[in-house]
Amino acid sequence: MILNNSEFKSLIKNAPLFSIDLVLINDQQQILLGLRKNPPAKDFWFVPGGRVYKNETLTQAFARISKSELGREFGMEEAILLGLYDHFYADSAYGKDLSTHYINASYMLRIRGKLELPSDQHRDYRWLRCDALDADVSVHPNSRLFLQSLKKELTP
Repeated sequence: MILNNSEFKSLIKNAPLFSIDLVLINDQQQILLGLRKNPPAKDFWFVPGGRVYKNETLTQAFARISKSELGREFGMEEAILLGLYDHFYADSAYGKDLSTHYINASYMLRIRGKLELPSDQHRDYRWLRCDALDADVSVHPNSRLFLQSLKKELTP
């Protein structure tokens, strides 16, 4: 179920949202980042992802989010859960006067081949080595929270 603007604004004001982040890893141990067009985290590099809708299972949400954010549908069975994290933002889609709180499930996906990445949420994309992610201040801090878990998954 998708909320209208008034309902969504009320939800942001009164409750945390639940979202899924897609941490894509290529063969060179790089993470896919998109330069966000919209608040929160506007103008920061961020991993693709999106919120889960009411009455949508996690499996359905994962498929929908991967299709809309990556241009290709992936299944949860292809991913590894890195953990649950709080994402706090001082702003929201409704401006600087309304903060946003997400509870986020970060999932790692190993990717091979080329993606046809959409431009709805991000104006550019880049791949960044995992070991450079933590030092790059243009990457939003919430796109670093999963690093410890990711490093454990990538260690042979």
